[in-house]
Amino acid sequence: MENNTKKRAYTEWLSADEMHEESKKWSSELKFAKDEQKFLNSMIKDYTLDLIDVKIFDEVKRVIDSLSKAEKNLIKIFKKVQLHENQLHIMVDEVDQIKMENAYVETHTELDKEVQNYFAGYRTSKTKIFKIISNIMKKKKQKRLLS
Repeated sequence: MENNTKKRAYTEWLSADEMHEESKKWSSELKFAKDEQKFLNSMIKDYTLDLIDVKIFDEVKRVIDSLSKAEKNLIKIFKKVQLHENQLHIMVDEVDQIKMENAYVETHTELDKEVQNYFAGYRTSKTKIFKIISNIMKKKKQKRLLS
């Protein structure tokens, strides 16, 4: 899967507004992923009997474990993003606090990488579980058509 993220060579060129917009975007995407995770959990629950099939069990277990880790990780990352957004005042308070401002920019860069890595892994796991369940649904439909 292609990662459509922009690479930045100089993080200090980001303005406070740009960092704020990026933080809001992360927050929104993470909230959506949280809702999406609820849907995935429901779908997995609905197809549990089919997912524990001996033929695909090992693959399913790995994917579900990966999704569970992603769900736990999402909560941690979301809290970090919220804290980061709450500390934005450091950048806009018109008080020169060079060390704190540099630390904020550095944290922003680290969070950017963490969010990108999270979504890369999450999308991979999500795609795998959709393929598995889609195949199960096709097989069930074929069986119904043949009966």
